[in-house]
Amino acid sequence: MITAPFVETAKKLHPLEGKTAFVTGASRGIGRAIALALAEAGADVALSCNTAGNLAGEVRDVIREMGHKSEFYAHSIVDPVEVEKMHKEVIRDFGHVDILVNNAGITRDKSFKKMTKELWDEVINTDLTGVFLVTKQFVDEMAEHGWGRVINISSVIGEVGNFGQVNYAAAKAALLGFTKALAREYARKGITVNAVAPGFIKTRMTEAVPPAALEVVANATPLGRLGEPEEVAAGVVFLASEAASFITGHVLDINGGFAM
Repeated sequence: MITAPFVETAKKLHPLEGKTAFVTGASRGIGRAIALALAEAGADVALSCNTAGNLAGEVRDVIREMGHKSEFYAHSIVDPVEVEKMHKEVIRDFGHVDILVNNAGITRDKSFKKMTKELWDEVINTDLTGVFLVTKQFVDEMAEHGWGRVINISSVIGEVGNFGQVNYAAAKAALLGFTKALAREYARKGITVNAVAPGFIKTRMTEAVPPAALEVVANATPLGRLGEPEEVAAGVVFLASEAASFITGHVLDINGGFAM
């Protein structure tokens, strides 16, 4: 016979057992870490990618090795038709989604003087409009079930700005407003909506930054280093769990103190 303390311990070790999560931009970096952390917490995980199907396939395989259901879907999140098709495929394979993590995003950096309308549109369409399109497909189904988590990955850049990233800063700042407004609309329907704002994290994006510039960032961070993708993922797992059931419309800063 399974005792109550054992059940409670299992819930703490696997707080998302029986839940299904969908993570966009899950093939590498922060998205990959989030997908794996959600699976480690007990969830089945659907993954989306744009073009990196081989990498998404690797993440899927790791999650399956953990004993959880997983599949990836290669669709553009900026195309409403593609997003609708992706939604149908996810629901066909998983039945429903309890946890939506809007992580997919891009950068196209230029000083404002050199920034073109094309560079502006590309970032806004992916980092902001893509979140709208994906969330639109899933959130009402969560409301029908009376439980859901929407977690949007913003950025410290959306809070403080950065040279050469007007498009990215605008998109990530707008995502914070999107999060708070959506949280108010769906709170009485059993859905919490929160954002995570990572600081400078060790990913493929930061690998392209000159070492001297990264040293400046590390020195400007009170903890004296860049963050790890897994540290962002831990925050997402918390917000997805029952432990965060009274938190909504919140922005969780994971930036080592870079912005306070």
